[in-house]
Parts: sequence; structure tokens; C-alpha cells
Amino acid sequence: MAEAKKPNRGLGRGLSALMADVQTEPGQSAETGAPRKPDMMIPIERVSANPDQPRRRFSQDALNELADSIKEKGIIQPLIVRPHPEKTDSYEIVAGERRWRAAQQARLHEVPALVREYDDTEAYEVAIIENIQRADLNAVEEAAGYKELMEKFGHTQEKLAEALGKSRSHIANMMRLLNLPREVLEYVREGQLSAGAARALITADDPKKLAKYAVGQNLSVREIERLVKTGVPGGSGSNSSKNSKKSEKDADTVALERTLSAALGMKVSIDHKAGGEAGAVTVRYGNFDELDDICQRLGADV
Repeated sequence: MAEAKKPNRGLGRGLSALMADVQTEPGQSAETGAPRKPDMMIPIERVSANPDQPRRRFSQDALNELADSIKEKGIIQPLIVRPHPEKTDSYEIVAGERRWRAAQQARLHEVPALVREYDDTEAYEVAIIENIQRADLNAVEEAAGYKELMEKFGHTQEKLAEALGKSRSHIANMMRLLNLPREVLEYVREGQLSAGAARALITADDPKKLAKYAVGQNLSVREIERLVKTGVPGGSGSNSSKNSKKSEKDADTVALERTLSAALGMKVSIDHKAGGEAGAVTVRYGNFDELDDICQRLGADV
């Protein structure tokens, strides 16, 4: 007896099939741009949140604003749900929990929904992808989403870039933010530090100290980049001695060090013997995960 064919997983279905469910523009069809039509209207009490929903923070102000919009115009983009794995005649949200919460505030009795037969793995994958598509996602949440898609589902940066309509460099740059200390990432989550400003701190000797100073002084990205080279004014760190060593290198070497450091998300030092062509490139890793990343980039089977 032939085995039943298992459904394809998430991104493995291809971009067109995936985007038929997860839309970048609320309420519009990926093919025609016309408003999406729900499969059915479901009583709101028969819909429940997914306990594994990757998005944990919901701004109350944003929910209030969405609830006001729903009162006036209704829910434009249907929720994506699946039959509840434990409750009969009920559904579990795959994507659209924010709309569901706002609909409850707006006192709606039913919600429009697309019903899909996702298993647990597919539901989690689609939920992550839907969250990444949201415009109000902060850079740290976006980076964490990419990381989960790669680690849990085996997707490469190239595959994600193609499926999500992002450049590979954008995904790589976002994921490098996760190398920063927790305190710096919190500044990004709270909107006190932009993604560009945080990326400038990746190669800093003391990113926590520089981030605190940058936030306090409301510095621009260019000012932060200069700060990484010179250190905090009046600081007593080791930047001065390190900067004196850097000043002995020619401008091209220093620029190449910065480029390689930004590309790898790790500290890179180039030591070139004057008058010759030989030298050494040193890559400093902070943990075994970064070492493993270096090995994978070099194609080493370890």
C-alpha cells in the first residue's frame, strides 16, 4: 500500500504558494492586488491563540488604534487558522493574533479566516514568516525571526532572501545584530538605537559602554562610527593604545579591517609586514557559535 503523500513544508512549497497565505500588503491578493476573500467567518469564541506564537509583545496603543479601524472598516485581511489540534469545532491562530485581539476589543462576534491544514511545524514556520513581514517589527525581532527560520527549519540566507523578497546582505546584516550584548539589543527594541547605529557597534571593544553614551548624547550613525574608532571622550579604556597601533597602519588596511569586521560580525585584524607581501589575518570570536560560523563559511567539515 502506497504511503500518503506528506504536505510540503513552509518555504519548501515555493514563494507563490507561501505568499498566497502570508501577504505583505494587508487584504490584497498576491496575484491580482484585489482584496482577499476569507474561506469562512468564524465565531470569535471558537478561535484561540497559538501558545507557540513567536511574537510576544503587543503594543496596547497599536491594538487600540487597530480596534478603532476595525470598528470603522472591519477586518480587511483574514486571519490564517488551522483546526485546533485538541478542541473539536474550534480553530487555532497561525497568523493574525494581533487582529484577533483587536477584534475582541472592537466587540466583533466573528472574524474572517483562511483555514489551512498545517501541522505544528508548518504553523510555527508560517507564524514566524508572517511576523517578519510586519512593518512595525523592530530589528532585533526581525533578526531573531531569520535566525529561527535558519536554525529550526534549515533555510539558508539565500533561500530566505528569495522567498521573503529581501537581499541576502539585509538578512546577514540583521542577524549580525544578535552578536551584540543584551543591553545593546534592548536599546534597539525600545527604539533608542537604530539598526544602523547598532551595527556600527558590532566591532567596538566595549559596545555596552559606547551604546549607553550614544543613546545619552543622541548621536547619529556617523558619529557612532567615529566613536568606535576614537572611544568615549574622557574614557579610561584601552582604546587610546589600540588606536595608536591602528594609526601605524595605512588607510587602506584599516578600511579593509572595518569591511571584513562588518561582513563577519567579528573583530578582524590585518597585520601586514612593511616592504613585503606576507602578513596575517586574525579573526577573533567570542563564543563557540561564532567559531562554528567561521568554520561553515570556510567550508570546513568539523
